[in-house]
Amino acid sequence: MRPDPSKDPVGAAIVGVVIAGGRSVRFGGEKAVALLSGVALLTWAVRRLQRTCAAVAVNARPNTQAETLARAEGLPVLYDQEGDPLGPLAGVKVALQWARDLGAGTLAVSPCDVPRLPDDLFPRLVAAAEEGEGAAMAATADGDQPLCAVWPVSALPRVTEALLGGRHPPTWRLLEQLGARRVHFSTAAAFANVNTREDLATLSNDPLA
Repeated sequence: MRPDPSKDPVGAAIVGVVIAGGRSVRFGGEKAVALLSGVALLTWAVRRLQRTCAAVAVNARPNTQAETLARAEGLPVLYDQEGDPLGPLAGVKVALQWARDLGAGTLAVSPCDVPRLPDDLFPRLVAAAEEGEGAAMAATADGDQPLCAVWPVSALPRVTEALLGGRHPPTWRLLEQLGARRVHFSTAAAFANVNTREDLATLSNDPLA
């Protein structure tokens, strides 16, 4: 879907997208709508982005519960483009197009299945991106976290080219090619994603969740 920028201008502001187009095979259902402390994982991600972003969209597959939830909350839903390979970069691509059409200069990207991300994640990423070449990604002792990142909207042609012919390069590599700054976070556990129902149960039993 392509919003009408004349109805929702954000100028050079930061906008955000939650990547929720995965098939959640190991989870055995749509984990984006699974509940943690009574709140859907997708909603945890949206609320975190909304603290930093002027607008937030959801990248989801058509006719899914994630789409239904996003629309119920009044959020734009972005579908991967036909012919693009499966993977998060397809979602980043359509989100960059959406951001461009809004007139934004920066896109913040979040996964839908990491509800314990640090509160200062996106403010720190945005600050690092502004100091560098417009891109930044989180990193921990466990390695890069490329789905927690900030992209310049000007990267759209590079992302489009990277996906040609059904290719899907590693997301971290493309960010690296864009000169992304790595922002290090000390608590790797905060970036643990929910892959199974057992993972969700562990978080549900954690008093910090």
